[in-house]
Amino acid sequence: MSDNPASIELDHFYPHPPEKVWRAITTPELMGQWMMEPIGFEPVAGNHFEMKTHPMPGQNFSGEIRGRVLEVIAPELLRITWSDAQMEADSGWIMSWQLRPEGHGTRIIFSHTGFDPDDASSQRTRSIMSPGWASMHDSLENVVAAA
Repeated sequence: MSDNPASIELDHFYPHPPEKVWRAITTPELMGQWMMEPIGFEPVAGNHFEMKTHPMPGQNFSGEIRGRVLEVIAPELLRITWSDAQMEADSGWIMSWQLRPEGHGTRIIFSHTGFDPDDASSQRTRSIMSPGWASMHDSLENVVAAA
């Protein structure tokens, strides 16, 4: 993981071909098994979608996400926005999954950008989300293996 206070960056290898990993990160039913169940998600640039999970009132998180697909290059790149649906202003967060073939497998370079390095609340959120994203990518590996 990167020490950049403006982002979370993860590098993970999956012993599966890119097409199989791509399917797990872009198929709504499979996304729900490792991340959150998306509502209205399609891997098409411009697509608006929602996700729901457990709220965290102590962290000022409603548990409802609104997002938009920014870029899709199958099976190489998925970029989305990610904001708390109950907040008036968008968070400015962007998540991206870059898939690269490596041997008989796939390397994913994941990034979650948009944290304010000078804002204590933003940095607290980053520190909470960092292990969460790492755990979700471990879960993604299980979903890819089973799919």
